[in-house]
Amino acid sequence: MLVPAFDCQSCGACCSYSAEWPRFSTEDDAQLDRIPPKYVAADLSGMRCDGVRCSALSGEVGKATACGIYELRPDVCRACMPGDDECLTARAALGLPIS
Repeated sequence: MLVPAFDCQSCGACCSYSAEWPRFSTEDDAQLDRIPPKYVAADLSGMRCDGVRCSALSGEVGKATACGIYELRPDVCRACMPGDDECLTARAALGLPIS
């Protein structure tokens, strides 16, 4: 099956569909210490969200987006790949094309 190519910088769905998704799990303390505190949830469990949108995401979802901490982003963010199940779930939840 051919996976469609999605451009993350014109999407942002994975960063804006669930406040429960950007949770820390495999990061070590050194990785977490590099993330600016203003982007970390008060309970330190993951990224802080404004509603369901990660606070580090800028721009308009489905048009043009960027991660404010891309180089420092946690493992959960690095694991999501364009066209994978998480990507397609997020795109579908936001009404963006999945094919």
